[in-house]
Amino acid sequence: MNWLKVLASTLILSFPLFGTHQAETSTSETTLTVGSKRFTESYILAEMMAQLLEAEGFRVQRRLGLGGTMIAFEALRSGGLDLYPEYTGTLSINILRAESDLPLEELNQRLSDYELELLEPFGFNNTYAIAVPRKLAEQEELETIADLQGLRWTAAFSHEFVERQDGWPGLRDLYELDLNIRPTEQALGYQALESGAAQVMDAYSTDASLKQFDLTVLKDNESYFPKYLAGALVRKDLPARAKQALSQLSGRIDENQMRELNTMAAIEGLNFAQTAAYFLAKHDLVTSLDGALERPQRSQVNYQELLRLTGQHLVLTFFPVFLACLFAIPLGIALTRKPRLAPPVITLTGLLQTIPSLALLVLMIWYYDRIGVVPAMTALFLYSLLPILRNTYAGIKNVDPNLIESAKGIGLYNREILWHVEIPLAMPIIVSGIRTATVINVGMATIAAFIGAGGLGEPIVTGLALNDTRIILQGAIPAALLAIVLEFVLERVERWLSHRT
Repeated sequence: MNWLKVLASTLILSFPLFGTHQAETSTSETTLTVGSKRFTESYILAEMMAQLLEAEGFRVQRRLGLGGTMIAFEALRSGGLDLYPEYTGTLSINILRAESDLPLEELNQRLSDYELELLEPFGFNNTYAIAVPRKLAEQEELETIADLQGLRWTAAFSHEFVERQDGWPGLRDLYELDLNIRPTEQALGYQALESGAAQVMDAYSTDASLKQFDLTVLKDNESYFPKYLAGALVRKDLPARAKQALSQLSGRIDENQMRELNTMAAIEGLNFAQTAAYFLAKHDLVTSLDGALERPQRSQVNYQELLRLTGQHLVLTFFPVFLACLFAIPLGIALTRKPRLAPPVITLTGLLQTIPSLALLVLMIWYYDRIGVVPAMTALFLYSLLPILRNTYAGIKNVDPNLIESAKGIGLYNREILWHVEIPLAMPIIVSGIRTATVINVGMATIAAFIGAGGLGEPIVTGLALNDTRIILQGAIPAALLAIVLEFVLERVERWLSHRT
């Protein structure tokens, strides 16, 4: 797989030319990368940490909305992140595979094997909660999780909760539950309960939406869920000055305060930066935020930011397709000369299309040992190969043999026949493959936001975390328009080439 390394080098060298934030000040010794997972509280805590570090003089790069615990943890372990907010229960049970939540000292002893450290927790416990609509709970006289025994209700559980060790599998066995599980994004679980599509969901105890959607939290009478004390999970080599700045948050946030902050972002419509700045200024943790003590208003569409994300999305779309053309078109031509190799090669590239997008992104993270642009572009490159390769092969093979014989009859060499007869005649079909790959990549590139690669997927991921359709549409509508425009332009190019040939 040496060609993948060459591809990675090309991507790394060329991507900064587009001026995107992924490459900003990456060589600066004072630049720290802060990450978060894709739920409201994680965004807010990450913003708090980022703003504290900026106030201390560090340059901060944000990689927010990563696609899950293991993506964030592996990014931290490999150096793609310097810190992100994490929870003691998640570290103990889900990552370190302990049988129960570990005290901080023991937790850090085990984390030292990864060269990581959890700083003193922020002060609140955000444990998992099992919630049902209040009216339904009253109707069925539900008070504890054990009361769900014997009910064949539909549960809208988050994907991570369904899989993690301290989630559904253990809960099911302990309480002997027989629920019909429908995995979904956690923010969408509230809508599922509101519409009646589900009756049970997993939530976090500090969620603002529990009150908004009038839900009842069932008591965990068997104390199944461990404590989830939030804190800054950092690399051990984080500068001491940065750790000291972050220590200002230790013990400063209780459950009520965190629930209020979640409410500001998830219900009142403030952005995460505003919410974090308000808390920091209110508690005199940062003094340089003018006006932050005034409760901020609902954030408006930031068109400059939207334009920047659209530029990133174009790069994420076109550059992998361009590289796929450089690779797949010559390969497709070569396969027409060795037709026996064509079926296995095309089948192999077709198998790449069967790998789920997020799974392929995770594989690329594992391969490169990093998150961001390079693994995202490599995945998009692999997805682009099949339509371009298949159409190139089909286009060359379908050239009328009589025309080739005529070309030979007037004395053209094989290379001249390829350049002056076969490729021009096959070009409309080749462009059709490029068109297909490009339009597919517009949609696929939105998934890249889950690994910190930017693009129009960022507002979509943020909107999902906030359950805010307005924010989701800020990414979805431009992505759809981009796909329509590119489809129209490339369709015109394909038609022009067809008429020309």
